[in-house]
Amino acid sequence: MTTVKFIYLMKMEQGYINMRKLKYSAENSPKAWLFLLPALIIIGIFNVLPLYKTFYISLHTGTLNNLRFNGLQNFSIVLQDARFHTAIKNTALYAGVVVPIGLIISMIIAVTIFDKIKNKAIFETIFFIPYLTSVIAIGIVFRFLFNEQYGFINYMLSWFGIEAINFLNDPSMSMTSLIIFGIWSGLAFNIIILLSGLRNIDDSYYKVADMFGATKKEQFFRITLPQMIPIITFLLMVNFINAFKVYAQVYSLFNASAGIANSASTGVFYIFTKFWQEHRYGQGMAAAVILFFLILFFTVIQNWVLKKISK
Repeated sequence: MTTVKFIYLMKMEQGYINMRKLKYSAENSPKAWLFLLPALIIIGIFNVLPLYKTFYISLHTGTLNNLRFNGLQNFSIVLQDARFHTAIKNTALYAGVVVPIGLIISMIIAVTIFDKIKNKAIFETIFFIPYLTSVIAIGIVFRFLFNEQYGFINYMLSWFGIEAINFLNDPSMSMTSLIIFGIWSGLAFNIIILLSGLRNIDDSYYKVADMFGATKKEQFFRITLPQMIPIITFLLMVNFINAFKVYAQVYSLFNASAGIANSASTGVFYIFTKFWQEHRYGQGMAAAVILFFLILFFTVIQNWVLKKISK
């Protein structure tokens, strides 16, 4: 082999190695940005711009057409508002109860459908139908179910000699009614996602467990649950964020109000009240910014805890 040919081959090999070391980046592929441009425009208009306007208006007062800068005064007013404190407490209570209880009930139903029921597709469709139904429509149905005089729930309670409960017009029962509604409305999505996770578990695990005489309970806690950790983590995060943004359930269940004496007021409903009813735009957006950072903070903490647990 001549020296020139050897040098040529060495350069070719070096170039191949350098090419393998190169990592893909959008900067090296301008056409990628061209394909991403429509999606980026939509995200910019409907996500980034509203977020910027929220922060911008939170630092101003006046009308939307005549904003005047007032610094952090809106944040000070909101943080000292007792109604905002109640709204955040109710939101935290709602998220802390609805998310874990709803996920546990969903897991029980999903495992039952997966293990015990033959015609799974029929029951999956039945449980998924509420997810496709408007929250407002479901809320109207629940208002009839919770009605003190002719509601079906109080009718069933009367079979056991229990007096009628005023679910909707008793301030002490407002959050209980909202939590029941929230748990039920979140079951459909959770069950479908959990069922998809159960299908992806390898059957060989259960066959080996059966060979060694493991009970169903042992199989669930030693095989099913560990394999479902990624799905459960995803659902916890999504449900937690949605719970902190609860609004439609309150609006529909209490007929466009937050219950008697705002007893079921939540963070988003407080923002709605400030912005659309009281027309205090700056204060409403200040409350939205505070809620945004609260959701971000609790989501980060939740992810950190779940990673520690899963290790």
